[in-house]
Amino acid sequence: MVSAVHKNACGDGGHISFGACARLPPGTARRREEEAGWQAGSGRSELDLRKHLEKMTHWFHRNPLKATAPVSFNYYGVASGPPASKICNDIRSSRARLLELFTDLSCNPEMMKSAADSYFSLLQGFINSLDESTQESKLRYIQNFKWTDTLQGQVPSITEDEAKEVHRSLKVAAGIFKHLKESHIPKLITPAEKGRDLETRLIDTYIIQCQAEAQEVTIARAIELKHAPGLIAALAYETANFYQKADHTLSSLEPAYSAKWRKYLHLKMCFYTAYAYCYHGQTLLASDKCGEAIRSLQEAEKFYAKAEALCKDYGETKGPGPTVKPSGHLFFRKLGNLVKNTLEKCQRENGFIYFQKIPAEAPQLELKANYGLVEPVPFEFPPTSAHWTPETLAAFDLTKRPKDDNTKPKPEEEVKPVKEPDIKPQKDTGCYIS
Repeated sequence: MVSAVHKNACGDGGHISFGACARLPPGTARRREEEAGWQAGSGRSELDLRKHLEKMTHWFHRNPLKATAPVSFNYYGVASGPPASKICNDIRSSRARLLELFTDLSCNPEMMKSAADSYFSLLQGFINSLDESTQESKLRYIQNFKWTDTLQGQVPSITEDEAKEVHRSLKVAAGIFKHLKESHIPKLITPAEKGRDLETRLIDTYIIQCQAEAQEVTIARAIELKHAPGLIAALAYETANFYQKADHTLSSLEPAYSAKWRKYLHLKMCFYTAYAYCYHGQTLLASDKCGEAIRSLQEAEKFYAKAEALCKDYGETKGPGPTVKPSGHLFFRKLGNLVKNTLEKCQRENGFIYFQKIPAEAPQLELKANYGLVEPVPFEFPPTSAHWTPETLAAFDLTKRPKDDNTKPKPEEEVKPVKEPDIKPQKDTGCYIS
């Protein structure tokens, strides 16, 4: 489900569309830590803001949907009464419905949450004691689940409201990963194998990546609304640090599995470092520090070139994740033009007005964003379904469970990949918000 929330946040089968992101939902406007890039800050009305929004642009993310083996919840002999049979039927149907929504283009966050709550409220009876004690349910180990692993194992436009959902869904996804890491993974009877999705390094990477991708939406919004270059530079710098931290978290994994993911993270780190130096250069120029501004823009040019090279490497590297051409996205190309034009402007003004020496060393980016930094949204599973009663639990007789024959090797069950919707790129680079 967390994979789907992460995917839902990206709005399609493998790409994030940025540029026109919306205000936060009503009732949260006073939470200043979430406001950067989500309000104008200059007294303009919402109508004025909408008039100033430019075309939306596009970007991408790398994580395909995870696939799972079918689960029948048929416990012949064990489910010995009507209440038990009903629970099994209900949870089978609710799981099937949740999986269907993963690839349903009409699915929205409310539909996903409703289906997830329905399934998890029924699943709780298989996990926790009904008396709300710390004891586990007697059915805790009756069912094994199998999912594909991230490492082992289309460009639509979005509306203003969808942009809000992107931002919110990525924070929710980070919260789910965090909740699993802190509350459920430690309870597994078999520790997660190295390089598997429930292993600490991968879970931590997912948390950080969700935060970083959510901040990308904030940055795009701030750029569209022409916020102060200092704020944009700080947000870009913080986002680049997120990607660098995520990359470092995966650095001890086997390169054969992690290389493509790490290329993605390194690419994004270089890209947003280029953004940070570019907008920091604008801030320096506004302070009449033209020589330092030129050096900052030169550094932006260097990191943009690194990102461009990594775009090619990413497309050619084998491994899990979509094969795309990031450098062809408008959001990427716009930065290249911005760096080039801003650098040329600084050089012209220095030649005519300032006559300042260009420092040999690039300025140190010690930028701290006061607003707009993303934190995971706290997550809790829904309460256990009211269908779970002592009578229902008593209707499961584990003494009648078939004994496993450990002498015969079991064939490895294949999990078929999820067939994601094939969303063709549109000729237009985006759409307008009216």
